[in-house]
Amino acid sequence: MPLKATGRATFDPADRWEGGTTWIAHPEESMQRASHALVVDGEVWLVDPVDGEGLDEHLAEIGPVAGVVVVLDRHKRDAGPIARRHDVAVHIPEWMDGVAGEIDAPVETFGTSLAETYTVYPISRSRFWQEAALYDEETGTLVVPESVGTASYFLAGEERLGVHPMKRLRPPRRLAEFDPERVLVGHGKPVRTDAAATLADALSGARRRTPALYAKAARELIFG
Repeated sequence: MPLKATGRATFDPADRWEGGTTWIAHPEESMQRASHALVVDGEVWLVDPVDGEGLDEHLAEIGPVAGVVVVLDRHKRDAGPIARRHDVAVHIPEWMDGVAGEIDAPVETFGTSLAETYTVYPISRSRFWQEAALYDEETGTLVVPESVGTASYFLAGEERLGVHPMKRLRPPRRLAEFDPERVLVGHGKPVRTDAAATLADALSGARRRTPALYAKAARELIFG
């Protein structure tokens, strides 16, 4: 199983709900890169998207594309090509450095809200890790691109949602402020049931379960 697959994928939604769609363009890869289409007032905002054959047909069904959003500095992915194809801009948080110059498409910045629906919360603003979460309080939709995930390498024991291996010892406590109905992550399938309790468990148990996660990673490295 490759860590990160290459080549064009076929669009196959992993999850759909009233407010949007999540897809994993290369389900065979270990990273399980997840992308999201958020429908706001009949328009679609694509978050950290990975392209795939059939994506445009799906977007035509759910609404016109208003913009592409990058909420982690490392998640430029296919933002530029998709934005150019739909003649829209790539939107990034106004405080995120070093991203705009690497995107081959028009870039616009946003502040504390996106599409007047999602509130933007800085999760990390270091030079090595710039990440924002998006939260729609009305629908309970929380988007976290990297600090938590459901791909296997995030998870220890029976976890359904896990803190990133590099953040286990200092989990992002700001995420504890949210009471989500669903959690959309950048790696793995969304959490759609018991989301608030699952997020709370991930944060509270992150440090305690770190040795188990690292042991699991070592076994997989050695034995494959």
